[in-house]
Amino acid sequence: MDRLSDRESGWDGARLQHVEPGYRQVLRLRLLALWLPLVAGALILDNAALDETPFYGLASVAVPLIAILVVAIAPQRIYRRLLYGLTERLLQVVRGWLFHTDTIVPFVRVQHLDVTRGPLDKMFGTATLVVHTAGTRNSIVTVPGLAPDRAAEIRDIIREHIRTDFE
Repeated sequence: MDRLSDRESGWDGARLQHVEPGYRQVLRLRLLALWLPLVAGALILDNAALDETPFYGLASVAVPLIAILVVAIAPQRIYRRLLYGLTERLLQVVRGWLFHTDTIVPFVRVQHLDVTRGPLDKMFGTATLVVHTAGTRNSIVTVPGLAPDRAAEIRDIIREHIRTDFE
């Protein structure tokens, strides 16, 4: 099977861009919401089950310390490694600091598009572009942390390409 050249496939080496800086705060608050119940559970476990053991106090110190480190460090690392690029025919999303993923979505594979904004997104001025593609495996590609106007702009660019492909 012949591979398409970069020019034939529409790939011209898109310049990758970072998402909005406010996305770090969204990540930070999501991680905080995840870790607060874990810290509360560790405190309860420490006082209820480990009260008369040599491990008493370990959970009360270790879990909150890990939570503080994760909430302080992870959002910046995730933000730095979340990039996206757009060419005439493709959307590229690169993410991951532990497991690296580089996803390229040809516009001809796109079925439909969504722009979503939750309460934290509204608070920090971000949105998520959701691209639904043909196929079953990895058929949903998300680009979180975009400015709402940029997410709508990318959605409209892809939608326009979809229209012209079917005409």
